[in-house]
Amino acid sequence: MILSLFRKNTATAPVYAVYNSIVAQSRQPIFYAQWAVPDTVTGRFDMISLHMALLFRRLRNEGPQAKVFSQSVFDLFFKDMDRSLREMGVSDLGVPKKIQKMGNIFFGLLAAINEALDRNDEDALAGVISRNIYDGSDMPELRALTAYIISRDADLARQPAESITGGNLTFEVAA
Repeated sequence: MILSLFRKNTATAPVYAVYNSIVAQSRQPIFYAQWAVPDTVTGRFDMISLHMALLFRRLRNEGPQAKVFSQSVFDLFFKDMDRSLREMGVSDLGVPKKIQKMGNIFFGLLAAINEALDRNDEDALAGVISRNIYDGSDMPELRALTAYIISRDADLARQPAESITGGNLTFEVAA
């Protein structure tokens, strides 16, 4: 998927709409103000990655059209990360290394979330969140974010794949 950064732009209006929904949800103040997600570049990347993982989890068994759509959202995500790194002053030589590291982090998060949610293992999911969002800490806010992820996973499961690939991805505002 990382090499797909060099492919032709496959982002369509629905791809942009879904990616924008993910970014908007990831910027919800509750994550940073109440649930202690670090309000840093890394914390913001982690929240986007978390929501991307939930999207990919939702579409993973929906057939070839959903796979192409997921790939396009992934490509847009990493093109956006590439642009952001360059805006922050990362050198042309440094960007590919950082993008590769970000890709590895993302795929690790995706695999760990899938495994924990497939087993309905809330404790395993809390461990994934602790390692990836809270730097291994068992913060009091950890359970709230874990419950949020479980709830959003269930919400996404109820949204038709055709609606999502048509550009209509909705997240309930975190409470």
